[in-house]
Amino acid sequence: MKRYASRMADRLEQLQKLQAADPNDADVPYMLALEHAKRGDLADAFKWLDKTLSLEPRYLYAYFQKGKLLAQQGDEATARSVLEAGIKMAAEVNDAKALSELEGLLESITS
Repeated sequence: MKRYASRMADRLEQLQKLQAADPNDADVPYMLALEHAKRGDLADAFKWLDKTLSLEPRYLYAYFQKGKLLAQQGDEATARSVLEAGIKMAAEVNDAKALSELEGLLESITS
């Protein structure tokens, strides 16, 4: 267990270095968000997902992850809003795969 925690800390540290080196790269905040979510640190996960979307509003899987985490927390209204924004963006950029996944997640939390 200690080895796993150490690897996670190392990964988080590496990602933070990458973020500092290129603060305009939307991929790194997304990866940071996923790392924080794995650790159960949802406040930081949301912070990094928001950063991802501020850098790249077309980062469709950031909408998916944010909606998923919000739904898991029981905030279905906000999750729906986030997913609907992602669905709109996916339709605008014509990404059928992301659109389908966002719609599927939205349907799963509204049924």
